[in-house]
Amino acid sequence: MAPRVDCVGLVVADMSRSLAFYRRLGLAFPPEADTAPHAEAPLPGGMRMLVDTVETIRSFDPDFQPGTGGGFGLAFLCDSPAEVDKLYADLKAAGYEGEKEPWDADWGQRYAVITDPDGNGIDLFAPL
Repeated sequence: MAPRVDCVGLVVADMSRSLAFYRRLGLAFPPEADTAPHAEAPLPGGMRMLVDTVETIRSFDPDFQPGTGGGFGLAFLCDSPAEVDKLYADLKAAGYEGEKEPWDADWGQRYAVITDPDGNGIDLFAPL
């Protein structure tokens, strides 16, 4: 059998804070994951999103240094351009930093970028 992508992994500084952000984007992490060193949420198509704390990674890689954002990317498909605008506004109102306000991209999508608690740019988009 050939290797296949099974999951997307993310290393975070604060599990509870990061899971709160991703729950607002519709990911279903269990409530008890907020205090766990590792968490998983199912993704469409049978994939999973894995989240580990920096401490968890350092338990087997003591020299691990977290990235500074920009080396990781997730894009969330929204139902409509209006949903892109609403979700972006809701996340900003909840205290998350906006990286790029919603705009109509040349490639035919409404697009916006919001920053997760660890500085990663998270794309929100919908077809125009």
